[in-house]
Amino acid sequence: MLLKLNAIIIYSLIAFSIAIVLYPFYISLCKRRKVWKQIRETAVTGEKAIIFTDLHKHKSGTPNIGWWLFLIVMLFMIWWAELLQHRDIINNSLVNRQETYIILFGFFSMGILGLIDDYLNVKWRGTIKWLSAKGKLIWMFIISAFISRWFYTKLWVDYINLWPLWGKRDLGIFYPIITFFVTISIVNAINITDWLDGLAWWLMTIILIILAVTTFFYQTYIATTIIAITIAMLLAFLRYNINPAKIFMGDSGAFALWWLLASLLYILNMRGWIFVPFIILFAIFITEVASSWLQILSKKFLKRKLFPVAPLHHYFEKKWHPETAIVMKAWVIQWLLAAITIIMLFYQIQTVVL
Repeated sequence: MLLKLNAIIIYSLIAFSIAIVLYPFYISLCKRRKVWKQIRETAVTGEKAIIFTDLHKHKSGTPNIGWWLFLIVMLFMIWWAELLQHRDIINNSLVNRQETYIILFGFFSMGILGLIDDYLNVKWRGTIKWLSAKGKLIWMFIISAFISRWFYTKLWVDYINLWPLWGKRDLGIFYPIITFFVTISIVNAINITDWLDGLAWWLMTIILIILAVTTFFYQTYIATTIIAITIAMLLAFLRYNINPAKIFMGDSGAFALWWLLASLLYILNMRGWIFVPFIILFAIFITEVASSWLQILSKKFLKRKLFPVAPLHHYFEKKWHPETAIVMKAWVIQWLLAAITIIMLFYQIQTVVL
């Protein structure tokens, strides 16, 4: 186990070092090529997003394709591991059917969708500033269906573990249906929680740290290595994303990282009781998504806004709470949720051992 931990640390240190060195050059290149953010002017429901635009107009001109460097570094790490395995220096590469096939598939396939969206945002041709919501949903539905089918037909998973509320529950054919909708919800969560410097990505880092500890305990070491590399790159990215942000991740990073997270959730479900602890760990994002959907439903059916602006962090921002204060408070809450999750997992482990 110690050797595995050492390998994970080495992988993450190499990824962090590459990313932290390259980001200044990458940001400079993006600025020279004018690859920067265009502020959204319309809401999801079609009307003018006047409050949102006013709150974030100062962020226009900030490079917003931080995912490209993630993609390059992750591809390099995968290539490097394959090379080491080919030369018999290590036993396993980072590509493994049981642990990382589906993780890497979601990571890259959804990243491509985000890259197309970010490209349209950068070019801002005519009235097209992003992919249409319908176009994104079609792509998401296809990839989500593939992931759900993979676990159901390739890994023969048709159950979820609901400790401490209930035990293992067999779902049969309903398993891919449920996981399909769970994946769609998770993927949209980070996109909704973005737009404050350092908010979504630091929350994501904390969540991934907890999942890395969990996967390591369940001896899924290759999956842990992928998570560790991602955490390392996120820490390097956050160096330049904390207020005032010098670069944003863009939709590509949001889509890719949350598909990685959804895949990890299903992998951990195969080995332990993760769904209920995950709901606690994910509580901030659930709240953000809920506030956004309540706003949409209120405008659609009641013909009025429930909040002046949604999701919730923009509401707090509108109430003249400083952006940095909102982000710092969210970090503290997320660490508390992480501590509760770790305690729950610890007692779960003790229950299994006893």
